[in-house]
Amino acid sequence: MSTQLKQYAAHRLRRRLLRSVPWLGGVVALVALSGAMRRKGVLGGTLDTALDMIPFVGATKNLCEVTRGRDFIRDKEICGQKAG
Repeated sequence: MSTQLKQYAAHRLRRRLLRSVPWLGGVVALVALSGAMRRKGVLGGTLDTALDMIPFVGATKNLCEVTRGRDFIRDKEICGQKAG
């Protein structure tokens, strides 16, 4: 009986965690919002963070950026220096 109860509890916990995983990326994106706004400007940083917050869309965007080798939304230029 106790083995079945442990298996049931583990299954429920695993199921609950798997449902929350996509939203954890949104929380991380919100934490990184100020840094993105500093690097990319207010509009670019907000757009980049908004895309990262959407489950599966953000992961796809990041995977494409890694494959491509650069960001879709460029960093802003600072003091005449070219970013990136």
